[in-house]
Amino acid sequence: MRIPFSQPSIVGNEIEYVREAMRAHQFASDGPFTARCQDWIAKRIGAPSAMLMNSATAALELAAIVAEVNAGDEVIMPAFTFVSCANAVVLRGGIPVFVDIRPDTLNIDSAAVAAAVTPRCKVILVVHYAGVICDMASILKVAAEHSLIVIEDAAHAFLSTLNGRYAGTFGHLGVFSFDHQKNISMGEGGALAINDARFASRAEIIRQKGTNRQALLRGEAARYEWLDLGSNFAPSDIAAAVLLAQLERAQEITDARRAIWARYHSAFAPLEQAGRVQRPTVPAGVQHNAHIYYLLLRTLAERDSFIANMKERGITTPFHFVPLDTSPAGRRFGRARGSLPVTHSSASRLVRLPLWHGMTNEPERVIEAVLAELR
Repeated sequence: MRIPFSQPSIVGNEIEYVREAMRAHQFASDGPFTARCQDWIAKRIGAPSAMLMNSATAALELAAIVAEVNAGDEVIMPAFTFVSCANAVVLRGGIPVFVDIRPDTLNIDSAAVAAAVTPRCKVILVVHYAGVICDMASILKVAAEHSLIVIEDAAHAFLSTLNGRYAGTFGHLGVFSFDHQKNISMGEGGALAINDARFASRAEIIRQKGTNRQALLRGEAARYEWLDLGSNFAPSDIAAAVLLAQLERAQEITDARRAIWARYHSAFAPLEQAGRVQRPTVPAGVQHNAHIYYLLLRTLAERDSFIANMKERGITTPFHFVPLDTSPAGRRFGRARGSLPVTHSSASRLVRLPLWHGMTNEPERVIEAVLAELR
């Protein structure tokens, strides 16, 4: 049978919780399941507060608004990331400034960040690729020196830690994704961790279409009013019901994925020793969540041949991000700081292997096929 790259799974009380929400006619946003999810996330990762969102894209857009990214403001980010990072900036009139990544972790290079800062820079947006947290000490040092806001795109890194501290809690704002391919899923959804109190009140208003709805419901406002710009960022409580069931089993899901990741990593060590591939690097102090297992092959041609041959074997092994600085919109709305050689080389050689909770014999089939292709 074909082995897909990713496959969502039902792990606990998803169906029962959805029935409970529907029996209570709790179809709209900000019901009891949303409140329970937000409380779970904030307490687990140690954030002052967390807001459930209808997507990580929405969370990035809200983060850009509360960070007051305005026309002409520069936001430093990797080009090796999903387009939502850049869109959130461009929608505010800001300019994405693309910088290179490190060759070991494929995370943003803090030296490149420091070199890209100009007087127009307002935000550093880091991406924790494949669940491995960036060198946040260096990033935060640069941010402090220039009074910059740090936004963490932790879409890949929910429950990853660095020296015991959770992804999404290092910067001023942290973004998570719970879409259908993430470790913990609600189909489509995300969350925004707010680690700086000055952003909390405005973020709540913007999330509720620019109104004081939440304050009104808490009895803190006399009437419903439009106070600020905003949009519909909140998910249905039915989707939150699905997420809560997944959160309740989050550690089990993460542990199972880490076991598969470790099996891959061990099996492909001889290929790396032979110079055929580069395996992922996990720096000291990082406990990743096994969101992605990837291999870097030697050339683009070898990578494309590998993907085609694995498809013939019934195994889906996709590449990943196309660097944003090479895209028409990237050239139109942003600019690259330098030639980004590591970004372009890595993106052209990377393949991702199937990895999801609930895999049984699939990892051994993948390992056998990879070894057959690359020995």
